[in-house]
Amino acid sequence: MYHIYNTVSDLPDSWDGLVKQDVFFQSDYLKALEVSAPENIKCYYVGIFKADNLVGIAIIQRVQLYLKDMFRNSKVSCVKDFLKDQVSRILKGNILVVGNLMHTGQHGMLFIKENISQSEYLKLIFEALNDIENQIKQDENKTIRAVVFKDYFLEDTIHSEVDFFKSHGLYQVAVQPNMIMEVRSGWTNFQDYISELNKKYRTRYKRARKKFNGIKSQELHLDAIENNQNQLYALYLNVSDNAKFNTFILSQNHFYQLKLQLKERFKVFGYYLNNELVGFYTLILNGNDLETYFLGYDCEHQYPNQLYLNMLYDMAEYGINNHFKNIVYARTAMEIKSSVGAEAKPMVMYLKHTNSVLNALLKEIFGLMNPKQDWQPRHPFR
Repeated sequence: MYHIYNTVSDLPDSWDGLVKQDVFFQSDYLKALEVSAPENIKCYYVGIFKADNLVGIAIIQRVQLYLKDMFRNSKVSCVKDFLKDQVSRILKGNILVVGNLMHTGQHGMLFIKENISQSEYLKLIFEALNDIENQIKQDENKTIRAVVFKDYFLEDTIHSEVDFFKSHGLYQVAVQPNMIMEVRSGWTNFQDYISELNKKYRTRYKRARKKFNGIKSQELHLDAIENNQNQLYALYLNVSDNAKFNTFILSQNHFYQLKLQLKERFKVFGYYLNNELVGFYTLILNGNDLETYFLGYDCEHQYPNQLYLNMLYDMAEYGINNHFKNIVYARTAMEIKSSVGAEAKPMVMYLKHTNSVLNALLKEIFGLMNPKQDWQPRHPFR
């Protein structure tokens, strides 16, 4: 048996007890997301029950994709305009995502394997997806164009169900890897990390720190986040608008709401030059994993002050000094993340287009969304 919830306030009391190992499932995070999600994303929450006991959950996001959200950088050629128009014709509209489109990783499905089998759990998730699809059609006369199960490592047990996915018309596609740095057992503080860098990358680290050139890092607490909300959002948009492909735009109050709900599990660090905010990055403390989240910077200072590279070092420093086991740098910018010690962990998704003809083309179209990048893995340690 399953139940679909439309709001966090309706979740059963047993929800947080089941999902305590992952903050992205917990009601505090979901509550923040509910009031600060991008305008084109709506969340559904599925509870799986056996004998009235909650034995599994799923996060399903309805995403409305439109051209203005997918492609925001207007400085492109006529050829690229034509290509983007063709892509948008296939991708635009409503899709259902099992998972969290706003963060890299499998943060969509969780069940107690001692109480329910994976195949039985998946069968109920598909039934819930059909119910949500039918409800959207009935209430709004909108058709779901695609279904996505997102971000699974190659060793995930879900791949034993590949025949089940095929029977429902979904196929597996590779996506950009998750860049993760495992904190070595001998690193008790950040100086241990620096000591293990080889000569080339230790010199690179020292050069980046010198280029900070008077920029100071400062943690922003709730009041400071609220007072700097406009500047933080503008810096975020500087980075987001330059991405080749996007599926959403954060709401302006997103960082404030996360801090309000997650408190010390959400961190915002601002970079100041002459008392002016020129950059920031955010972190989510998730058990043994330090999850890097959204960031932003002033383009004028990014290159001369190496803001992005210094952010990566600062994220590593926080993770090592606070004894996390992994620093999850997420996808994108793989080479520079590799240069600070992150390794690429391959990931795949399962997806389908509900139009059978377009479903045959979706694999090729998806390649445009997730282009293969030629990049050189770096090996910064001795």
